[in-house]
Amino acid sequence: MYTGAPGVAIIDTSSSTVTDKKDAVCAAPVKVQWKESPVTVLRRIVTVLFALAVAGAVLAAYIAGYQIVWDSSKLFSFGLYGAFLVFHLVVQSFFAYLEQRKMRSRNLECSYTKTVALTISAYQEDADYLRQCLLSVKNTKYPSDKLRIVMVIDGNSADDRYMLELFREVFSDDDVGCLVWQENYHTWKPWEPPGSGELQLSTVEALGEMYHEVALDDPGKSEVEELIRRHRCVCIMQKWGGKREVMYTAFKGLGDSVDYVQVCDSDTKLDPLATLELVKVLESDERYGAVGGDVRILNLSESYISFMSSLRYWMAFNVERACQSFFDCVSCISGPLGLYRNDLLQLFLESWYNQKFLGTHCTFGDDRHLTNRMLSIGYATKYTSLSRCYSETPGQFLRWLNQQIRWTKSYFREWLYNALWWHKHHLWMTYECVVAGVFPFFVTATVLELFYKGGLWDILWILLVIQIIGLGKALYACWLRGNPVMVFMSLYSVLYMTSLLPTKYFAMLTMTKSSWGTSGRKKIVGNYMPLLPLSIWASILLGGFSYACYKESREDWTSPPKKAEIPYLIYGTVAYVCFWIVMIGMYWVFFRRCCRKRADYYDINV
Repeated sequence: MYTGAPGVAIIDTSSSTVTDKKDAVCAAPVKVQWKESPVTVLRRIVTVLFALAVAGAVLAAYIAGYQIVWDSSKLFSFGLYGAFLVFHLVVQSFFAYLEQRKMRSRNLECSYTKTVALTISAYQEDADYLRQCLLSVKNTKYPSDKLRIVMVIDGNSADDRYMLELFREVFSDDDVGCLVWQENYHTWKPWEPPGSGELQLSTVEALGEMYHEVALDDPGKSEVEELIRRHRCVCIMQKWGGKREVMYTAFKGLGDSVDYVQVCDSDTKLDPLATLELVKVLESDERYGAVGGDVRILNLSESYISFMSSLRYWMAFNVERACQSFFDCVSCISGPLGLYRNDLLQLFLESWYNQKFLGTHCTFGDDRHLTNRMLSIGYATKYTSLSRCYSETPGQFLRWLNQQIRWTKSYFREWLYNALWWHKHHLWMTYECVVAGVFPFFVTATVLELFYKGGLWDILWILLVIQIIGLGKALYACWLRGNPVMVFMSLYSVLYMTSLLPTKYFAMLTMTKSSWGTSGRKKIVGNYMPLLPLSIWASILLGGFSYACYKESREDWTSPPKKAEIPYLIYGTVAYVCFWIVMIGMYWVFFRRCCRKRADYYDINV
């Protein structure tokens, strides 16, 4: 019997006696019985009440519209809802700082006794990116006798073979095993052969009669598992099935042969100490089920989109996830760099793969759901900035937009799943999920109200507030990172308001549409549907602005209130325009002149 985290679950087997974790993984069939103690029930009740209180407080502050401070003309004001958002940002930043300081002050030791399997998911990868990835993996500073490398390629056609050849080339001096599998773990259906619809039979003659035998299992499965167990470096090409299928093959093939499983994408370049730092964290506390590292951007100088993504990544990992890590509840262990306890991963491997939402099998959000599964059994998830990697991000706007839609779909879907386990973790997880979940809706409501009910000053004021808050966060990031480049994070607000916000609604409406998401780097993006919500959103805002101008044209601008408003409009417009002129000028100097003169990619000595 294995109870996981205290008071969480009991795994019962009908065919054998389970004595430890390994037995729980191997025993079959496995039946999970959820037996909740009175304390757990109480925690559920308290958590639900707390979530309702947070949501109610935010909603009440928004609806009431209570103003804390205002000027004599009431054109400038600071309300209760705004104060709440500022409070949230301050508290989040404070705990992120504490976690960063704790990371750097602790001198964690590594026993070098844990075996690690470094798994790489590959799909139509650019050859240069893949080579950099494999070279960085080869140069990982972890004992070779404790480290296994498994790369699974999503596709087994001739066009995909270059990836297997690259793997052979890079690891030519090592113990390499390669396999081209015509199926994958979930496509072998001997009763449904392609194009025939008849049973696949192997026929032999016995005692003068015809004996028909149905092949029930793909012999390739055992070959895959044997190959992974026999060789240190393994590359498998398999029938296309999506990223989750690729990850499943690596996890299933490894079984219980290693202590930890590391995930990595084929466009990712690992820092030599990345694996070591992750192992240190998991070894430091048995309560930690998974840990993620700091993901930086390789191609930051490719475009404005990739540059802004590099800044956003830093904020997401070193502020948002660092804060979550302080409370042991990181919401997503990122695909390019994460480490899981393998005995726990094997417990929920099948349920993770077979995840369904509204009757549809889920094929995206693999990393977020893997993290959620770990949280669901009561284990903590951590983040460390001492483990680092560099990953490619879309440089083209449309490809970036498709990526963001895929992530947003998984976010809202996993938000619902995550809510089931809030009671097993710190209340911060509940609070942050509620605030982050409702934030886009309040932003949308605020913008629409000001554009259609307010005047020109109201529209200008909301634009100024957005930039003021963005600049405040950017300056804090400059201090925390010790790098003035983070000041450009204040420009991210325009991407959020014009692109990310409308696509959130598109993502929710198309939640059940599943695919790999971001296209392979060898393909040109051909999905233009994400531009539809942007066009609709732009039309709505333009309509609101036109309506506001029409209303203002009918006002008496000789009246005292309107005369008092004119200086605000002039100075506010000048300030807003000057801000963008200065920031664009700085961006041009830094990015076009300085950044372009450097190598396009980070050098991490691989």
